[in-house]
Amino acid sequence: MNSLDVLLWVGFPYAAAATFVVGHVIRYRYDQFNWTSRSSQIYESRILRWGSPLFHFGILAVFAGHVVGLLIPREWLEWVGVTETIYHYGATWLGTAAAAATIVGLALLLSRRGTIRRVARVTSRMDVVVYILLTATILFGTLATVMFQIFGDGYDYRGSISPWVRSLIGFQPQPALMADVPFFFQLHVLTSTALFMIWPFTRLVHVLSVPFGYLFRPYVVYRSRDAQFGARSTRPGWERSQRPVDRDGALDRR
Repeated sequence: MNSLDVLLWVGFPYAAAATFVVGHVIRYRYDQFNWTSRSSQIYESRILRWGSPLFHFGILAVFAGHVVGLLIPREWLEWVGVTETIYHYGATWLGTAAAAATIVGLALLLSRRGTIRRVARVTSRMDVVVYILLTATILFGTLATVMFQIFGDGYDYRGSISPWVRSLIGFQPQPALMADVPFFFQLHVLTSTALFMIWPFTRLVHVLSVPFGYLFRPYVVYRSRDAQFGARSTRPGWERSQRPVDRDGALDRR
């Protein structure tokens, strides 16, 4: 194990994790008005109607598969009855289907960004960086899966990459576990780590904005302003607001 291995498989992941956490805190504290997905649906919706669901549902399935494969030890899955054979077929074929949906959706979204002038004009430089890293991460992961898991003899990443990830979480890093990992798996890990590093400074922050309050907020009450049904006649323009009055009935001049 050399210094480059320590830099790539210890320093870089921890730097990305620190940037991810601190960056989100700072962004939320000082830039809440730009905490948004910057939707471009108003400029084009036909391609977005197909590309967005394919990409989002596909990437959610991919993320769920990564959580199971990387964070849950093999012994835990076997204890609940998920054997190596079941896991291999599920991870390979379901993962390939999820990756295919993600790639098709991403291709539609990228073509939309490049061919629709109004959408391209609202695409920032950081958006381009996100798309490059996201595309590279997905392609490297898909290539590794196809080469080793489908057409190859298979690669047991649960014996190398998975314990390496868990060693980082436990603050007992083991960079030697990544030394003999196939090249495309390494590229997949590095590009995804870089994506997490820039995450707080991009539109990807909207992923953390889960609208739980929407489920519990009260209904929005709409009252008619029609002259026939309204409580009083309507007038065009802005209405002058009433000045506040204190308890003694005098005008509050603050």
